[in-house]
Amino acid sequence: MSAEPFLLTPEALRHPDSTKWLKYPEGVLPLWVADMDYGISPYITAALHERLHSGLGYFTYHRPEPQMAPLLRQKLATQGVSDLPLGGIRTLPGVVPGLYASVLGLTSPGDDVISFTPIYPPFLSAIADHGRGLRSADLLHQGAGWQIDWDALEAAVTPAARLLMLCHPHNPTGRVWTRSELERLADFAVRHRLWVVSDELHADLSFVGPHTAFVSVNPELRQRTVTLTGPCKTYNTAGLGIGAVFSHSLPLLDRLNRATAGVMGQPSALSMTMWQAALEGGGEWLEAVLEQLRANRDVLSARLADELPWARYSPPEATYLALLDLRAHPRHADIQPFLLQEAGVALNDGLTFGAGYQGFVRLNFATSPDILNEAIDRIVQACRL
Repeated sequence: MSAEPFLLTPEALRHPDSTKWLKYPEGVLPLWVADMDYGISPYITAALHERLHSGLGYFTYHRPEPQMAPLLRQKLATQGVSDLPLGGIRTLPGVVPGLYASVLGLTSPGDDVISFTPIYPPFLSAIADHGRGLRSADLLHQGAGWQIDWDALEAAVTPAARLLMLCHPHNPTGRVWTRSELERLADFAVRHRLWVVSDELHADLSFVGPHTAFVSVNPELRQRTVTLTGPCKTYNTAGLGIGAVFSHSLPLLDRLNRATAGVMGQPSALSMTMWQAALEGGGEWLEAVLEQLRANRDVLSARLADELPWARYSPPEATYLALLDLRAHPRHADIQPFLLQEAGVALNDGLTFGAGYQGFVRLNFATSPDILNEAIDRIVQACRL
């Protein structure tokens, strides 16, 4: 893949349909929502063009599994997932609807749901919007980076706890849970008889080696776990909404279907084409993107260490998202609007990831080196103590 997708300018990126670039006024550098600034794989573009010549009428939804399921099964096998039954992969209009479906299908009003915080905001809204109780276990941010607080996790268990919601790799910290951590989490879920939904949307964006699916680490998880996946973060195709939920337990998948019957919707024909093309021929593009993301992450890490040493930050092991702890700054109570106004950089406010995270911001470094360095320049200038 050529380097062209990384030679980007704000003028080129402010197209009329870009939520990321149009939410804030011209001149603001938007490093917030989880969109990459890079163009999509030429292989995907070619497949979409070809699909347009085949018509866009109704297509087959009622087959046991989507057309691209054999390719997805091959991919999942590299993550340790095998022996999925026929019908064990079902499409979704996106991973966020899968989070909601899991809460609706695996719990009842008044039940408690356990999750780590900070966490991707739809985890919190899926719980709150449907009258479930959040039992949060705050992660520890120590010298070795973000870690699970196992005592806090055990303390989160109540008689009403029914579901563990896991984000793996974790958003917003970028942690990739190790196999030993996953095994201990599996023991926790089995011991407390919890259902599990594991959001593994960022699985392909790892800097530390191949992804290990949570369900693969303990056979006792197979009948109590549903896993969410999708292509939109990996291949930068959020505008073509699609995801999938897979499980070894067809009854669990049926529960999600019944809980959302008639309101879930289906992915589009172009979404299906896009995902199949990504699975078939998106590897070279993805390899180049990961190389650029790693370089951007390392630039961010080095510059923060050198120019804002008081800012606490652990380089992410996956994703293109970095969580910065700026609570040492005098304006920590309104740090996100402060940076928007004083630096002209739009980041995600830490409070959206859970109570107690005011003073944190999430930065999206999936952009060109020029834009990233300009944003860092502005943040450093605004935040010097």
